[in-house]
Amino acid sequence: MSILALTLFVLLSTVAASAVAYAFLQPRIAAEKNAEARLNQFKRAETDSTSKRVARDRIQEVAKRRKTIQNSLQQIEDKQKERSQQNAKPSLQRRLEQAGLKISERQYLIMSVCAGLVLGLLGLLLQPSLIAALGIAIVGGLGLPRWTLNYLRGRRQKKFIAEFPNAVDLIVRGVKSGLPLNDTFRMIASEAAEPVRSEFQKIVEAQQMGMTVSESVERLYQSIPLAETNFFAIVIMIQSQAGGNLSEALGNLSRVLRDRKKMKAKIQAMAMEAKASGGIIGALPFIVAALVYLTTPDYISLLFTNTIGNIILIVAGFWMTIGIVVMKKMINFDF
Repeated sequence: MSILALTLFVLLSTVAASAVAYAFLQPRIAAEKNAEARLNQFKRAETDSTSKRVARDRIQEVAKRRKTIQNSLQQIEDKQKERSQQNAKPSLQRRLEQAGLKISERQYLIMSVCAGLVLGLLGLLLQPSLIAALGIAIVGGLGLPRWTLNYLRGRRQKKFIAEFPNAVDLIVRGVKSGLPLNDTFRMIASEAAEPVRSEFQKIVEAQQMGMTVSESVERLYQSIPLAETNFFAIVIMIQSQAGGNLSEALGNLSRVLRDRKKMKAKIQAMAMEAKASGGIIGALPFIVAALVYLTTPDYISLLFTNTIGNIILIVAGFWMTIGIVVMKKMINFDF
């Protein structure tokens, strides 16, 4: 019984000592818990403040970037309006450059006068009528050189559009492989087909003279005033001012150019029947006049030998020209 009593006494003494110790230490423990709670609350508040500050900075950065892009787009829009006004009525020298002709305005005017004189003399030899010869000379001096210039200009633009998507793909592959944009331009200037090679050679030369990439690419639209080159210039300008993934943007542009080319081919195929009908209707008066001249030349010669006949020919040619222009406008689609 004494051992049991001793054990019970030790146990009770330990509990009593623990209770006394807890009574003395409890305020300190509570104070430490409160301090730890306040510290954790402060850390959470600091973390929340940092998160809010980071979020606020991110929002400000996005707003600043958006404003920069808006300003860039506004500048591009202003430049686009200015370029459209300039390209609406290009000068003669500009049209000669767009056609790929390395002649001056003076040489072009001399060639036009020579063509008018030669055709006027030929008309005077074939049909001794001063009015008819004068009309042929005017057409040969004003209409034929202008038509030839527009034809060469359009043909060069078609060749450029046919090769331009391949050049854009080459730029995309070069940028993805780590090449600078200037090096890809040099590759195109040395390896692409004409007239893309010569136009990109102008871009490289402009950069060597100290122009920026966007300024040098902007000159491409002046040489080839088409929507495709305008898209390319806008993409390069936006990327140079606002940044972004250039390879992805140019890849999308390449797909757009190829889709436009396919759509243009479909439109031309659908309009081919109307063009054939317009060509037949436009050529029919000349064919009939030639057949009548071959069968009964005296019947139609009055139109060439008589003054009234000459006036009738001029009026008929005027109205015929209007009809041909109207039919051309109806069957040609801008895309």
